[in-house]
Amino acid sequence: VQLVESGGGSVQPGGSLRLSCAASGSFFRVNDMGWYRQAPGKERELVAAITNGAPTHYADSVKGRFTISRDNAKNTVYLQMNSLRPEDTAVYYCNAEIEERIFTRRDYWGQGTQVTVSS
Repeated sequence: VQLVESGGGSVQPGGSLRLSCAASGSFFRVNDMGWYRQAPGKERELVAAITNGAPTHYADSVKGRFTISRDNAKNTVYLQMNSLRPEDTAVYYCNAEIEERIFTRRDYWGQGTQVTVSS
């Protein structure tokens, strides 16, 4: 089982990026999914989270600018990032709770994707 991220890159302030993270391998189901980020010299922080249904959390710093969504049929979570700011620069990590077998839950992390916001 692995999480594979894509969509990072460099953008100017005010720009947009869309991150994707797909779970692959053999498993029973994917439960909660989320995006974290870690900037240089800072701790990893939760950016947004989503259950099988609606989003459950947004960090105050991204509310109104970022949108988390998921496609359960594809076991994929997305993070649409608009109005990007230099302070959004970080490595973004996907996280998911995956049941490899029913009731056997484990946390998985993606490899991380760099997002750089700079003029």
